[in-house]
Amino acid sequence: MKKVLVVKSDEVDVKPFLLERFIQEERHIGVTKKVTKKELKSLSKKIGLRYSDEEIASIKKLIEAYMAKR
Repeated sequence: MKKVLVVKSDEVDVKPFLLERFIQEERHIGVTKKVTKKELKSLSKKIGLRYSDEEIASIKKLIEAYMAKR
């Protein structure tokens, strides 16, 4: 048999249940990798896209700006 401790209601601390205490914060600590033109060219060749050097340069800037924002 288990022992039971009987206490009075004024001896018990009542605290509100806060869900935030039990949820871990998601922390996105990561290293952003720089995208190179060479990687973009090889990727576009792999998926069969046509490109120019100007397009590759603008896409590179766009991707880096997006990654810096995250």
